Amino acid sequence: MLPQLAARTAGSGRVEHDEDVWRLTLGAARGGAYHLAQLDDYAGVPRRRFTHGAPLQLSLRARASHAALPGTWGFGLWNDPFGFALGLGGGAQLPALPNAAWFFFASPRNHLSLHDSQPGSGALATVYRSPRIPSLLLAPGLLTLPLLALPPAARGLRRLAASLVQQEAAALQHDPREWHNYELVWQADGVDFRIDGRSQLRTRIAPQPPLSLVLWLDNQFAAWLPSGRMHYDVEEPQPDSWVEIKDLQVQ
Repeated sequence: MLPQLAARTAGSGRVEHDEDVWRLTLGAARGGAYHLAQLDDYAGVPRRRFTHGAPLQLSLRARASHAALPGTWGFGLWNDPFGFALGLGGGAQLPALPNAAWFFFASPRNHLSLHDSQPGSGALATVYRSPRIPSLLLAPGLLTLPLLALPPAARGLRRLAASLVQQEAAALQHDPREWHNYELVWQADGVDFRIDGRSQLRTRIAPQPPLSLVLWLDNQFAAWLPSGRMHYDVEEPQPDSWVEIKDLQVQ
């Protein structure tokens, strides 16, 4: 089944559809701006009304313009935990703990693992599972953000986050510039990530539904390091950065 997708862009981002290929592109740009090219199926939908749950199989073919792109790109399922849709065609969302299963490609400036034993950048298959704590109970936690400037407090907050969020990730050893078949099989008791029919990660951790579909390319990075230090900014896109996707199916 081909899902109904909405395109969102920011800055130099473009989403183009030519015959059976979707192309997400970032143009060369300077000035520290955010650039995004994204397809998703949750524009304007509250998180509680996201439509996907287990069992589900996501399959597609994809390739990228460069082996490593600044920022992040990827495809999979998530619960939009930070309300990134705000201003990009979606609605404002209160914060939530992350639930996701996706193929995620992150530049070296990223560190997106809360667990020191898990990789935090590069080409990854990764899953997050968090308890469904009501957003109104999480919102006061935003008041603790100034503590991130204090290393001991920041390390303590990171340990607290790691105790709440289960994660498993595997580094992928393939050339993303070539066409590959990607499959994500989500069951109630785990997720299997496959490339060209070969399992890359089979985990007993399964995200909490409901989730939404997202396919994106952007130039941001985020890092919460084991030291407790947190960084968030944008990188300059490489000229003619793109990701192409075809044969997208959700069953």
